[in-house]
Amino acid sequence: MGRLIILERKITRQIQVGKIKIGGGAPISVQSMTNTKTTDTKSTVEQIQQLSAAGCDIVRVAVPDMDAAKNLRGIISAVDVPIIADIHFDYKLALESINQGVAALRLNPGNIGGAAHVREVVAAAKDKKIPIRIGVNAGSLSRKILQKFGGVTAEGLVESALEHVKILEDENFFDIKISLKAHDVPLTLAAYRLISEKVNYPLHVGITEAGTINSGVIKSAVGIGALLAEGIGDTIRVSLTGDPVVEVKVANEILKSLGLKDYGATLIACPTCGRTRIDLPKIAAQVEEKLSAVKKNITVAVMGCVVNGPGEARNADVGIAGADGEGIIFRKGEIIRKVPESELVDELFKEIETLILN
Repeated sequence: MGRLIILERKITRQIQVGKIKIGGGAPISVQSMTNTKTTDTKSTVEQIQQLSAAGCDIVRVAVPDMDAAKNLRGIISAVDVPIIADIHFDYKLALESINQGVAALRLNPGNIGGAAHVREVVAAAKDKKIPIRIGVNAGSLSRKILQKFGGVTAEGLVESALEHVKILEDENFFDIKISLKAHDVPLTLAAYRLISEKVNYPLHVGITEAGTINSGVIKSAVGIGALLAEGIGDTIRVSLTGDPVVEVKVANEILKSLGLKDYGATLIACPTCGRTRIDLPKIAAQVEEKLSAVKKNITVAVMGCVVNGPGEARNADVGIAGADGEGIIFRKGEIIRKVPESELVDELFKEIETLILN
């Protein structure tokens, strides 16, 4: 089977969010956003630490009011990942967030007041050397844009983003990152493709309001994966309803599936069929859960029978294949031993532990 060919990544202007480089050929970074109250330092710090442990590179927090803004320093000092402040409408929240030590801002300069307010924010951002992400969503386009393009279109999303970009460029500010998000996958793809042709700024890619895990994972994998496969995208976020830690795991799996990142162990498992004589779904679930703690880049196979066992999974570092109430352990296609079904998972992980130690 041939390897998926990823188109050459577009080399964009590089910016830096804290210790993380974005664009310019830097590794694609994973972002998420807390769903705690930013005024609750303990809960917010705990969630950021969980996100970091799951493989999140950058975390965004909501800053809806001045109390939240003034609480940022305590959060920032307690975590190791860069923190982005999410600002809407009030330029004073942006100024206070910068003062508190955030690594970047997410705001739209056209929505924080007049030119004088924008100049204040830009001056502060320049002084602290922090970038600004312009984030345009399909649900927040101006009436003017909607009327001009007859509704929500890729062209409208891009024009809206470029209007905000120009405001910053007019202030000689170029440490910019752009996102163009919609819940509609084809619309999002079209918008990112279009803006990628027009600007050299790094792009933050995602499908907004993607939904719950069941639907959101699929939409995000299709949308984000398609753009990354075309060489578009410098940083990503999977937006799901629920625990943001799941967003991080899914984002990293998307990158891993495209060969863009090493992210722990890879599980391959065959679908069940009439030849299967072991409880393959249960065994695969047990293996997947235990593999979540394995950080080494190894491939583990869980196969239902000898037909799909060592042969089809010969490239796996280690694996199991079922028979009637028992199974075999194999390594790189070579059978090691036969064990009862009840011992398959334990024996498999003995081999995995050996791999990890060597």
